[in-house]
Amino acid sequence: MTEFDFIRRYLKQQNDADVVLGIGDDAAIVRPRSGFDLCFSSDMLLKNVHFFADVSPEDLAWKVLAVNISDMAAMGAVPRWALLSAGLPELEADWLQRFCDSLFALAQRFGVTLIGGDTTRGDLVFNVTIAGELPQGQGLQRHAAQAGDDIWVSGRIGLAAAALQCRLKKCELPPAVFAVCEQALLRPFPRVALGQAVLPFARAALDISDGLAQDLGHILQASGVGATVWLDALPTLPELKTLLPEAQWQACVLAGGDDYELVFTAPAEQRRAILEAAQRSNTPVSRIGIITETGRLKITRSADDDSEIQLTNTGFDHFDSI
Repeated sequence: MTEFDFIRRYLKQQNDADVVLGIGDDAAIVRPRSGFDLCFSSDMLLKNVHFFADVSPEDLAWKVLAVNISDMAAMGAVPRWALLSAGLPELEADWLQRFCDSLFALAQRFGVTLIGGDTTRGDLVFNVTIAGELPQGQGLQRHAAQAGDDIWVSGRIGLAAAALQCRLKKCELPPAVFAVCEQALLRPFPRVALGQAVLPFARAALDISDGLAQDLGHILQASGVGATVWLDALPTLPELKTLLPEAQWQACVLAGGDDYELVFTAPAEQRRAILEAAQRSNTPVSRIGIITETGRLKITRSADDDSEIQLTNTGFDHFDSI
């Protein structure tokens, strides 16, 4: 199979009235809707950094696209178009069919059209560039948090990190618990509906890819504020607190990463609106802390116990060992 056979056979054009010119030309042409701004993001995934070599093509395709859709969710955007570039060691028909079936199923689920990209021989590396639409002049941004805002997080965090720790033989989990955690690691679910639902009420937001403490720190730095986060308010799998040593489960929920849940801030007077938006989008949310004027992140046992938790690591950094 040649590169062009692969493109013709598997990367077929999807139906999208706003795609003027799709796969098969030097560049794609799309026509954004009037009254919307375009929102762009790009993410790269490498074997043995972002996924294990033995990952199934179905799970790999899901994650490759899902983490990019999650960036659109964090902005409150509607994901629309994606370009996929891939380095593949070989063009093996069965593997490609399974990968593409999963990719296109997820794309269809979120209304994303694949409009182009590139392929080359390589050792399993993927890059997706995604574009979405935002109502003109709107969008959740990192620099908008204000002192007094509530801090919210969607879903549950720490599960993917726990699965990774188990895969690396740094802990042991019962099979049933590991299965739940591995699902979170392999198939994060983009919170697109929640991002759009809270867009009128939230101020700052991002998705948790490198760890809650580190990613929330980006909001604090961009906004020039601080925060207090309550450890006992962080939503996670309850079994992790009993199965893992305290320091390890704390590290999973605070610094583990790979959650792809949303962390966002909103004025305290919008609590009811946030909860209603979460219900409409069928997404659980938890209020985990408050934005302060201190200029630093403080993690305490609870809202009532001011005992501070010290972290030795706040999250993942690709270059921290260099």
